[in-house]
Amino acid sequence: MTDSSIPKFFEKSHEEKLDIICNFSDLNNDELNHLKNATGGIDFEHANKMIENAIGTFSLPLGIATNFKINDNDYLIPMVIEEPSVIAAASKAAKIAKLHGGFTASVEGNISIGQIQVLDVNIQESISVINSNSNEIIELANSASKTLPKLGKGAKEVQCKEIKTSSSSMLIVELMIDVGDAMGANVTNTMCEIVAPLIEKITGGKTLLRILSNYSTKRMVSVSAIFDKDAVGGEQVVNDIISAFEFADNDVYRAVTHNKGVMNGTISVANATGQDSRAIEAAAHAYASHTGKYRSLTKWGKDDSGNLVGNFEIPLSVGIVGGVTNDHPIAKICTKILKLQNVQELACIMAATGLAQNFAAMRALVTEGIQKGHMKLHARKQASNS
Repeated sequence: MTDSSIPKFFEKSHEEKLDIICNFSDLNNDELNHLKNATGGIDFEHANKMIENAIGTFSLPLGIATNFKINDNDYLIPMVIEEPSVIAAASKAAKIAKLHGGFTASVEGNISIGQIQVLDVNIQESISVINSNSNEIIELANSASKTLPKLGKGAKEVQCKEIKTSSSSMLIVELMIDVGDAMGANVTNTMCEIVAPLIEKITGGKTLLRILSNYSTKRMVSVSAIFDKDAVGGEQVVNDIISAFEFADNDVYRAVTHNKGVMNGTISVANATGQDSRAIEAAAHAYASHTGKYRSLTKWGKDDSGNLVGNFEIPLSVGIVGGVTNDHPIAKICTKILKLQNVQELACIMAATGLAQNFAAMRALVTEGIQKGHMKLHARKQASNS
């Protein structure tokens, strides 16, 4: 099976759903048993190795969004979220987007930014000496990794900037590091720490903070899709969605809720694949303010035929090697369900899911209201608890 369009997937039994996923993603019996495991894939002993002071595990629902076509490939998308209607909405949005070929997404770079704070120096003289010794700094940074330089990756560039505060000025030295298919936090932090003594030596200053920036603007992902005018509900609904976007783009109170809905999609996939959701959220909301005003993360307009066109751009720091992605059995299975070839593919999927969710939420808001579908599923959940 290669088609992500699965009619009435939500009505199928647990066994039928798992059979579909296994056939789509070639899961083996061990992976199938992990999915059947109600504990979420890890026992206490596993959890105790992942964090300190562990007392147990905490599970959230894992579901599948259907109908997604991204860059001409069909996907069944694993999503971990506790909120009802999100997965159904994303699946419905993807079905409409598929009428015009689905989502088109691209990634610009995979550079992690490491920052080293330098105090008590002459800023301009220090910038000059750091630039003169940049090759030595890069070579030393790369000595911290056994694998990245062999793959043609690792530290690539050193940049400097001055920050003026109310009390003084400080120098920030930044390492630009190609981290490959990893999220890269650990290797970035290690590289910053290993070059800090050299920076102190050549500048005569004192290094303080040595850590990555989660504002991953050199790992930008962009995605777009066309939503058929008639399938959306006609010209008036298209116009109303654009008006709803303009509301969010010009009012911070609406923008926060609007962007939360976008991240419902993106973070659900991040959770399923073991990503650092806090880093992703922080970067996304910082980027929403990059013009100097907190605005919508998505943009909406019309093409020449009157179809609705959506665009979403986000700094997205993700990985498919190392970290939770390798440690958590369910996260590993979710990456297999996605049939990932590289980290860029995951970034495109996460961005497309965010755009789909945003479309679905705005369409509901301008038509029947957000509560109809949301509360229908909420009522089902409440009934199961009674």
